[in-house]
Amino acid sequence: MKPWKLGRNKKGDEERRLTWLAIAVGLTIVGLIARLFFVQLIQHSGYLATAANQHDFYAELQPNRGKILIQDKDGSLYALATNKDYVLIYAVPSDIKQPEEIKNKLYEFFRAANVEKEVDDELKKQEEEKLNGELAAIKDLPNADKAVKEKEIRDNNQSYLSDQVYVDAKAKRREDMIKAKRQTILDDYQKIFDKKGEQYKILEKKVEPDTAKLFHLSLAPGGNNLKPEDLEIKSGHMINRLRGEEIKVDGLNYVLESYRSYSESNVAAQLLGFTAFDQSERNGQMGKHGNYGLEGFFDEELFGKTGSVKSEKGAGGVVIVQDREYKDKQDGCDLVLTVDRSIQFFVDKALKEGMAKYKATSASILVLRPQTGEILAMSTMPDFDPNQYNEIKDATIFNNAVIFDQYEPGSVFKAITMASALDKGAVSPTTVYNDPGQIMVEGWPKPIANSDFDTAGGHGQTTMIQVLEKSLNTGAVWAMKQIGPDVFSDYVEKFGFGEKTGIELDGESPGNIAELKAKKIKPIAAATASFGQGIAVTPLQMALSYGALANGGKLMKPYVVKEVRCPDGQVTTSQPRVIRQVISAQTSDLIRGMLVNVVEKGHSKRAQVAGYYIAGKTGTAQVTEAGRKGYVKGRYNHTFVGFGPEDNPQFVILVRLNSPRGFEYAESTAVPLAHEVIEFLVNYLQIPKSR
Repeated sequence: MKPWKLGRNKKGDEERRLTWLAIAVGLTIVGLIARLFFVQLIQHSGYLATAANQHDFYAELQPNRGKILIQDKDGSLYALATNKDYVLIYAVPSDIKQPEEIKNKLYEFFRAANVEKEVDDELKKQEEEKLNGELAAIKDLPNADKAVKEKEIRDNNQSYLSDQVYVDAKAKRREDMIKAKRQTILDDYQKIFDKKGEQYKILEKKVEPDTAKLFHLSLAPGGNNLKPEDLEIKSGHMINRLRGEEIKVDGLNYVLESYRSYSESNVAAQLLGFTAFDQSERNGQMGKHGNYGLEGFFDEELFGKTGSVKSEKGAGGVVIVQDREYKDKQDGCDLVLTVDRSIQFFVDKALKEGMAKYKATSASILVLRPQTGEILAMSTMPDFDPNQYNEIKDATIFNNAVIFDQYEPGSVFKAITMASALDKGAVSPTTVYNDPGQIMVEGWPKPIANSDFDTAGGHGQTTMIQVLEKSLNTGAVWAMKQIGPDVFSDYVEKFGFGEKTGIELDGESPGNIAELKAKKIKPIAAATASFGQGIAVTPLQMALSYGALANGGKLMKPYVVKEVRCPDGQVTTSQPRVIRQVISAQTSDLIRGMLVNVVEKGHSKRAQVAGYYIAGKTGTAQVTEAGRKGYVKGRYNHTFVGFGPEDNPQFVILVRLNSPRGFEYAESTAVPLAHEVIEFLVNYLQIPKSR
């Protein structure tokens, strides 16, 4: 007998079995009590929610976002921003039965074109880097030698790129790169299909409905016999309209989603802003909200109000109508803009061409009515497509430079200085001062000179008319001194500088005239401000100040929305509003004549349009850079501001080009660009000739 069996008896074994049985039963009871406690108390809300999901039905009713409409001179309206249904394609991985075929079709329909463009861009970049590297190696050569060597390098590069050996090698490399990228994408799709435990995996978003239908037909049995118009998307499935039955591809489903659609792509992009693709909460409303421009400023009005429906489900999932809670959605209001469609289209095109021609880093054109403050066109470059805002890497492009950029305006500001002195009666157009060509000002170590001092020296006895005509810095300082820095500062504020205009757009800047608002204004600050340096303005402020010069002296509140039209029939109409009388009507008459003389005889001659008296002034100002003291060498802002016709101004135009290359003064860039727009305006608006 084995040792461990010694001493055992039958009765003891029975007692031990009963003891262990009692312990097991006791533990089971304790476990059941604990589980009951956990289910009834700890998990109560979870089970309640599950039960509610089985018996309750709840859905949010998303409102339709209001449209943004633009008009033509005959009153016809066109939608710049509206709503459009796109398709989201998703997979139920466990139901996928033909993964290879689906992966290949997904790539073919939705990724192939982008992959080829990416590869072509990469190859082009490599070629450019090779050429730039060779050119960089000769940058220190004398100019004459460098020109010869550069031509040699460029000629050799062109021969290299057209050589058949290189062409064949590039084609092979392109093929390999595309193949590698394709395989990565196919692998990513496969990872989605491998997630068998998940019921919803997005494959593609924002797909055109017809493209989604063609994709589905390419996979469906007998799909070649049908056309996209034969299908409709219903409850996640593709349905044959003719037969009312599903055309099934296992594992693929479709959802119609409403997205904001901008019918004219880049037209007035910064003015419009964009609506986000993804949902977020704002003003207590969950949905897709607007950002920047009109979409951001009027988001609450455009969005509307979300509705909801809540009811109970009976047997078989049938909705029980009684006792349901229903809150109707309220669609958003439409915006009708003051912007003229034809003027905006022309300005956008002219600005894009002008920016390229003058090699500017950015550019803006603004057209407004001086009598009312209505915006007729507002354009900024570089622009973007609001339909594809997510592709923009630099978010600063979303800013509307017309209202956001603060810059030193330069000599266009001399008209404000002169109007202030005229209005106080300190000077008349024919008042004479002696121009020495340059002057010393307290607080500055170097003389302030006229732009033509190196070639013309001093101009001697000079009238105020000639100060604007020749754009003399010394004359602007002299005129400012006749009224004194404090009075000058008051006028600058009255013209609207240093404060936001209140236009109904997101992202407006107030400008900066802090040096002129100091308790004791420094002489150098007042002097430089008189010719538009040392202060910062926005293009909109500058255009509105010229509007006051043109319209009898009234500073108008600008507006870009003519009407807000709501679905309940309520219409809110904007009315012109005078902010204040800045100068007298008589002063307005005088300065208009002086600015016509600038276009007739001064630096703005290229703004002339046959048959009309056009008034205006150029500005070429040095550029400051954030984080740096002083000005950036060789960089300038070119501005032209003008209006016409002089006897009854119908428009104010501002053209601004930032850092154009190869052109020193605004008369060679901003002025000819303004001429194009002015010539279009007088013809389009059918303004009678006055000369």
